[in-house]
Amino acid sequence: MPTECSRLAETLNRDCQCVSVDRDRLRRALAQGEAGADMVRLIEEERPHLFAETTVFLGQTCVERMAAVVAAVERVTARPAWTERVLAWAPAAARHETAAAGVFMGYDFHLGQSGPQLIEVNTNAGGGLLNAALAQAQFACCEEVAAILPGVHPAPTLEQDFVDMFREEWRAERGAAPLARIAIVDEQPPSQFLYPEFLMFRKLFERYGLAAVVCDPAELRFAEGALWHGGARVDLVYNRLTDFGLEAPGNAALREAWLAGAVVLTPHPRVHALFADKRNLTLLTDAAALEEIGVDAVTRDVLLTGIPRTRRVRREDAEELWAARRQLFFKPAAGYGSKAAYRGDKLTKRVFEDILAGGYVAQALVPPSERRLGTGEAPVDLKLDLRNYTYRGRVQLVTARLYQGQTTNFRTPGGGFAPVLTVPGGLG
Repeated sequence: MPTECSRLAETLNRDCQCVSVDRDRLRRALAQGEAGADMVRLIEEERPHLFAETTVFLGQTCVERMAAVVAAVERVTARPAWTERVLAWAPAAARHETAAAGVFMGYDFHLGQSGPQLIEVNTNAGGGLLNAALAQAQFACCEEVAAILPGVHPAPTLEQDFVDMFREEWRAERGAAPLARIAIVDEQPPSQFLYPEFLMFRKLFERYGLAAVVCDPAELRFAEGALWHGGARVDLVYNRLTDFGLEAPGNAALREAWLAGAVVLTPHPRVHALFADKRNLTLLTDAAALEEIGVDAVTRDVLLTGIPRTRRVRREDAEELWAARRQLFFKPAAGYGSKAAYRGDKLTKRVFEDILAGGYVAQALVPPSERRLGTGEAPVDLKLDLRNYTYRGRVQLVTARLYQGQTTNFRTPGGGFAPVLTVPGGLG
């Protein structure tokens, strides 16, 4: 971690073992309402490494710098010239205009030597509600630390904020019309790793007077100018699909309904095209391109110092890329969840050939910082990345993910989602 962000935060991440998650409080937060025991079982028995055993400390300066990068990206993506550029490589559905902004934007950072570095943007970032429960458990067991290290929001506040966010999406499209039913949609939901969060969202919406269902997109039908699940009309779809252009046959009804304006969809293909396609990072780190788009000098500086240099992979650059591979991270343009992403120093010639076949970007490698677990003779250093959950450019929650291996995996003992406690700048 860069010392300019906070020397104290760095020390605490290395040496402090006294801050942990109150597991009983976390279980109660997860088990709200009916079928709570099943929710806890789904997590503890089938996803034992979903929540980390510790807390991550972060300097206030780092928090502010991440927020500045988020704001800079949001300013750029709002420019018509940006929209024109990125829609040129986007799927057809992304050209459909909508007033909905997209819920649960996720800005993911590593802490480099010069400060936080934005490694990617995700438009259907999972884990927000799970981390709200985790934040509540953290407050319960660390009152003394929380008194000097503010920065984590209690779950009730976040839950209200999340519900308000969905209502704002609805109002942006439908004005004062009543919102009655929400569908939480993903392919084969029970098979998804974050399926427990889908159930939590259903319960959350129901507590706020909204009917909700978790379903596969193939269960939806578009008829009579509306989107239906069974005999019930769906007003808004909370989209957890990773088919970002809604191009798969099973998503046809949802795609048709959205393009017809028959349902409010959030997030949607357009916001993914504007923010999350990895090729966008090549523009955000290209000074000439940013100037051509009309981005001001201050914003350009924030982006060029806060995002690792990224370039499109082209076969004609193969020799150069292979020679520099140890300093690069390769990502598919439409990738998610670190799937098919590779550190250059781990590449084989065979995998590199697949990368050259197309659809990849190469990003300057920014190794993750670390959080130490345990003391004595055998401490374990876990890698960490930071996620800013945002809505319309406003940071709602900062969390961390702890892991071992090449990428975040939720398979590391002691790892998983971790709450972030902010060290005030004056203490750093």
